[in-house]
Amino acid sequence: MTSPLGRIPAPGLVLGGIFSLQIGAGIAKGLFDTLPPTALVFLRLAFSALALVALTQRAVRGALRRASRGDLALAVTFGLSLAAMNIAIYESFSRIPLGIAVTIEFLGPLGVAVALSRRRLDLLWVLLAGTGVVLLARGGPGGIDPVGVAFALVAAAGWATYILLGKQLGQRFPGSSGLTVASVVGAVAVAPIGLTTGGADMWQPDLLVLAAGIALLSSVIPYSFELEALRRMPATVFGILMSLEPAAAALVGLVVLNEVLHAQEWVAIGLVVAACLGATQRPPTRTET
Repeated sequence: MTSPLGRIPAPGLVLGGIFSLQIGAGIAKGLFDTLPPTALVFLRLAFSALALVALTQRAVRGALRRASRGDLALAVTFGLSLAAMNIAIYESFSRIPLGIAVTIEFLGPLGVAVALSRRRLDLLWVLLAGTGVVLLARGGPGGIDPVGVAFALVAAAGWATYILLGKQLGQRFPGSSGLTVASVVGAVAVAPIGLTTGGADMWQPDLLVLAAGIALLSSVIPYSFELEALRRMPATVFGILMSLEPAAAALVGLVVLNEVLHAQEWVAIGLVVAACLGATQRPPTRTET
């Protein structure tokens, strides 16, 4: 039976996943006056883990039976990096505009792409991205919270770790079983601080429904869309489309949260997007048409 996603063009899936993720982030940020970021991170990871367990429980049982201690250690480390990355970016969201936080966070995958490349041209993309981040850190006329910038940089480091460990995890665990184990680890790791900071307020039915929606928008939908898109398009094209994520975050921040950015900040986001586009492009091989 053909998947319903098979009817959607691959580029549409990528863009749909990008906007789903950022809309989820926008909704989460709108709840920070009710619940602290750490409490929302716990609820998001918990609901995501429950959804993944429900979908992959049979594969997870088989993977755990075959996993070595090294495999389990990798899954635990990946889960901890996932938890740290989510806490850092939500703490950043609570202090600076969504578009700026995501743009700075994007230095993580950009850094991995450049570090694994041997092209001298990539030094230009590093310089371009660095210029963009400096402009963002300086902020517009009202300035920008340096703590929010610092949290976004921590999230960037967490994203880079996520990419590097995720590749190994995919090689050692079949399908989504490794991600499921890591998600459970991340939810358990965040639970003590999330439950403490959230208190009794986090168990309100309406907040739980919103948190489940955030988990769906920020984790389940983007992952499903990106996985399906990667089956049908070259990784280079996928990377180019993903480079649009900072601009999408700025747009969602404007529409959902009324976060108006100054011209300098839009230029800075454009510089980082251009750097990401440049870093993802590779000269075609002889087998490519």
